Amino acid sequence: MEKNVTGMDELLAGYAAGTLTYPAQALVGAHLEMSDCNRSYVSSLETLAGFELEDAEPVSISNRDEFLGSIFSGAVDDLNDNAPTAELSEKGGPAVPESLQSIIGSSMDQLPWKTLLPGVKECKFGEIDGCASSLLWVRAGRAMPSHTHHGTELTLVLTGGFKDEDGHYVAGDVAFADGDVDHKPIADEGEDCICFAVTAGRLQLTGPVGRWFAPFIR
Repeated sequence: MEKNVTGMDELLAGYAAGTLTYPAQALVGAHLEMSDCNRSYVSSLETLAGFELEDAEPVSISNRDEFLGSIFSGAVDDLNDNAPTAELSEKGGPAVPESLQSIIGSSMDQLPWKTLLPGVKECKFGEIDGCASSLLWVRAGRAMPSHTHHGTELTLVLTGGFKDEDGHYVAGDVAFADGDVDHKPIADEGEDCICFAVTAGRLQLTGPVGRWFAPFIR
């Protein structure tokens, strides 16, 4: 459940307008795949944007043939993007939403996880459009160190769930955090929590244990 309603509404509006960074756009797309709570809202925003586009004045396009060629050359790639979402693997790896497969791949089984803390692993995917994206795996019942952010952090729960000072989040939910949020996420009991996170700006550990571990997880 998204507790930061204003932040979520702005995020969905940016998605409908196509103004988000690529990782954030992928994260919101995956959220819409996994949860139906915001689909009608985004559909309404896209419809309104379509009406505005119809009323807009035409603009001439330079290099028309080159522009059209670039569109049609991407048609095959678009078809590949619509491949079915991967099923649960024999190793228990969760399915990867289609919107995230261009970043994560179609399976999590062979990802190069790196241990950050006991019971906490991360797989980084580098920086795109000024944002860092990664997967976080937290063992059931394990707490992350208390931290805040120099920028924003979007977290999509892929499996399991977690709670913090702002609420409880389960698969398909998006948590929004920024410099005003100092939280300590705790994974739900009974199932490991795997999240896809997009961050702009660095994370700052705030608790005594987190500060001790800080040199090892930067």
